Amino acid sequence: MQIKSLTKYLIPLIVVLIVLALFPHQTKTTEVGVRIIKWSPFAKQGIQKQVYAPGATYFFPPIINAWYVFDTKLQNIEMTASNRGARSGQDDLIFKTIDGNDIALDVIIAYRIDPQKAPEILQNVAKNNQELEEKMVRPITRNVTREQFGALKTEDFYVANKRTEKAEAAKAILNQILNPYGVIVESVMPKDYRFPQAYQRAIEEKKVADQMVERFKSETKATIEEYLQKIQQATGEVNKMVADVDGEFAKAKINTDAYYEQQGMIAKAIEAEGQAQSKGIEKMAEALNGSGGRTMVKMKLAEALVGKKIILLPLGETGGIDLKTTNVNELLKIYGIKSLE
Repeated sequence: MQIKSLTKYLIPLIVVLIVLALFPHQTKTTEVGVRIIKWSPFAKQGIQKQVYAPGATYFFPPIINAWYVFDTKLQNIEMTASNRGARSGQDDLIFKTIDGNDIALDVIIAYRIDPQKAPEILQNVAKNNQELEEKMVRPITRNVTREQFGALKTEDFYVANKRTEKAEAAKAILNQILNPYGVIVESVMPKDYRFPQAYQRAIEEKKVADQMVERFKSETKATIEEYLQKIQQATGEVNKMVADVDGEFAKAKINTDAYYEQQGMIAKAIEAEGQAQSKGIEKMAEALNGSGGRTMVKMKLAEALVGKKIILLPLGETGGIDLKTTNVNELLKIYGIKSLE
């Protein structure tokens, strides 16, 4: 009877121990698990460095072990003025720009947990995603984002590139702070921004005025460009005229130089011919000054007298004709009459 009574209690105890030993602990497809050993004769107590992979089932006793899971998918913290964010009511960032104007900014922070640092998160920060977000991610991201965008001037919020630069700067600083704790910030996305109504109206009026100024600048620029184009056209025409005149001048200069060269050559030829004639005359004068010259003169005189009628008149003081008192023409006429007779 005693053995049967012991067996009656022993079998259920064994079943319970087996069930406890094989108690399932699961992770979903985006979760990692962290195990804490509270007591074991075979393993060291405390948070285990092993990270249990997603989408699996693990068996170990629940009483002497603790089990925690962290979701590693991308998480979004929406800090907006509407109720769609992580918290109901107004949750946007309210701060002052560097030039002292109030502004409200909607921001979405996208982050995820580094799976390999899940044991450190459990040991140092939080036991689950919600606690991690509330204790660390949310306050740090709000402060850093507010500080970075607060360094902008009011008009800088209208420039998308400047907002993007500050978002990237905030992301870099957040990763420097949060990465050691197992949090990776993927993006800081600024959304809508709002100013007080009075200032908003002033800004809108300024924007309209700036648009008019830009339009006037564009029109002025277009007019200046038109005049510059006309100046360029006129300059081109003047340059063409100058080039034509320069061409005519060069052509005339070439012709003048050619004529000058031609006349120079003619002058040199005339000079050479004159020098040759002069030398010939000199030679002839030298020849005429000699005995041969006198002979040549006599020959030329003889040639000139060929066929000429020569009348010899007696001259002299004794019985001859005195040419001083004689009318030679009358004398020749008398000789002519006599010849006819």
